[in-house]
Amino acid sequence: MNTTARRVAAFALLAVAVAAAWAAVPAGYYASLNGKSGQALKNAVHELTAKHTVLNYNSLWDYFPSTDCYPDDHGRVWDMYSDNNYRFRGTSPVGGMNKEHSFPKSWWGGTQVDAYTDLNHLYPSDGPANMAKSNWPLGEVQQASFNNGVSLIGTPVTGQGGGAGTVFEPDDRYKGDFARTYFYMATCYQDYKWKYTYMVNNSDWRTLNQWAVNLLLKWARQDPVSDKEKDRNDAVYRVQNNRNPFIDNPELIEYIWGDKAGQVFNTDGGDTPGGDPELITPTQGTVLNFGDVAIGRSASMVLYVKGMSLTNSLSLQLYRSDYRMFSIPVSSVDRSAAMTADGYPLTITYTPTATGSHKAKLLLSDGGLVGSVGVELEARCLPVPSLSSVTALPAQEVTDSSFVATWTASPDTIDYYVVTRTIYDQSGNVVSRDQVNTDETSYRFNDRRPGQTHTYSVAASRLGYTSAESNVVTVDASGVSGVEADRPVAFIATQEGVIVKCGEPLVGVRIYSPSGVLMKGIERLCSDDRISLPMGLYVFTAANSTHPVKLIIR
Repeated sequence: MNTTARRVAAFALLAVAVAAAWAAVPAGYYASLNGKSGQALKNAVHELTAKHTVLNYNSLWDYFPSTDCYPDDHGRVWDMYSDNNYRFRGTSPVGGMNKEHSFPKSWWGGTQVDAYTDLNHLYPSDGPANMAKSNWPLGEVQQASFNNGVSLIGTPVTGQGGGAGTVFEPDDRYKGDFARTYFYMATCYQDYKWKYTYMVNNSDWRTLNQWAVNLLLKWARQDPVSDKEKDRNDAVYRVQNNRNPFIDNPELIEYIWGDKAGQVFNTDGGDTPGGDPELITPTQGTVLNFGDVAIGRSASMVLYVKGMSLTNSLSLQLYRSDYRMFSIPVSSVDRSAAMTADGYPLTITYTPTATGSHKAKLLLSDGGLVGSVGVELEARCLPVPSLSSVTALPAQEVTDSSFVATWTASPDTIDYYVVTRTIYDQSGNVVSRDQVNTDETSYRFNDRRPGQTHTYSVAASRLGYTSAESNVVTVDASGVSGVEADRPVAFIATQEGVIVKCGEPLVGVRIYSPSGVLMKGIERLCSDDRISLPMGLYVFTAANSTHPVKLIIR
């Protein structure tokens, strides 16, 4: 047996010999919070939680069977948005389920950030309830527009909503769960710039608006921490190596926002440095799932190696059958790097050389630890996807302040849809352009303003590849846009098509369906030019004509 083989075998035997006891919370995990109060305490919670392993979006369903199943019925999804009997088949749910950002992703206005895949606020959700919830804030519903017996969506009671005319009220069983989730998000991501400020703001270190604080405190007190939350907190910790402190220490809420605000906080149990060497992250049983990766590409995840009272460097070793598919940049971590506030950011990279499922294990030992800690590495390599384009459909539920963008479903297996939305002012200038990702074939925008025109297009995404962009749909209060100057124009329908009659050439011609879908764009038309269109009702506009023309082609 060569030296490398003996070393791997020794590590493997050591791993087997050590008991894999999964301590829920390492003794020193909350030591950094001791002796702090007010803003300093909240900052310490932020620093403790912000540095965590960021997951891949397409791997999230792989984790839900361990984080969100009923303990007495492991096949059933624990859905806090409905009482429907949704079930897992392996790691995939039955149809009708969504991955729901309980703290709406649109509030921070982006997707390529740590919060987007943070399991501490991602829950499996009934699709219709998720659609109705949209990005509305939490609140107590006065008059419901949606009620499935668990989720209420409707107008808020006086003093709630933060300016939103609609709020989401969860069932009494889960109000504390959502409250502690929101306290976590307002702390872990307190450095974000908030786009929607129904419940959060960009000027107060507490992050949450006062009406929101009052509501969340009420719910957290009325619905104490449950076994469900504790078990889920442990499961998430084994995945992304951070915890929700407001589940482990619910009294923290009072020290930051409640009756004990300004008082000095200390954890129970004497979590102080100076004890036996231990790893705070990762813990025994941690699983890193790289999700699906296309052949020819690689994926990386960062594992924060953090310890207390270590006496020497930590040794790192990859082993098991597919270990060559994975790589790490170092074979040891100095004790001083591992004992910093954030820990040592160890990048693990998966570079597959063949399609199929691959597994390996990362072993961490030495450092004065008794035994070792093993981290499971899992990934799957697939062929490069071939993606069909989708068709954007007319917007639905168009109001003065909102609309629902819709599109056809992709026939392919995809990770999500990318919706590109552009907003124009009355002069046709671009106000903003943004993108949102969603699992569904619709997305509600709640930020229309008078005088603005919105357009949207959609593409399907899978494994980092994106389909061709769809057609562009225009949403305008009148169903048309781009009309600026007055010129006489007429369109005559014939069996051969539409004949243009105009006093001078038309520029920027746009042809819409009655619902505002852009059917055709022509940059220049002259009198007697002919346009081919199928039967239907159309609205013709031109950039140099203030009079849109409606025409029926029979």
